[in-house]
Amino acid sequence: MAGRYPDLAGQGVLVTGGGSGIGAALVKGFAAAGARVAFLDIAEVESRNLVSELDGTVEHLPLYIRADLRDIDALQAAIHQAEATHGPALVLINNAARDDRHDIAEVTSEFWDANQAVNLKPHFFTAQAVAARPKWPCSARATR
Repeated sequence: MAGRYPDLAGQGVLVTGGGSGIGAALVKGFAAAGARVAFLDIAEVESRNLVSELDGTVEHLPLYIRADLRDIDALQAAIHQAEATHGPALVLINNAARDDRHDIAEVTSEFWDANQAVNLKPHFFTAQAVAARPKWPCSARATR
């Protein structure tokens, strides 16, 4: 049974890649703790199954938003949708990743770029969008 953390109760949580694997476990854990969880994923069947599995078992049913994180405009729209439904995210988990394994000699420039388009670029832009929201408890802006 997951623990209850009063600091998380009713707070917004955003998880990228939350439809399966580690991401789904994070969604379940935060939802069990009473958080208002929104998660983004491209895997629609797994994500909808997760929401169905949690229906009736958690205080706040997680919000699934289908989003291809390679499309930064769509990513930012999904973040706005999550915020409109659950409020600003107090917690961001940048979990989405493409984890294809290849021998070093087989890695092409195209393969490299495709991986970075999922594994690096959207993480920055997700953090940027979440940090810019009102009521964010700490600043992600650099200070001098």
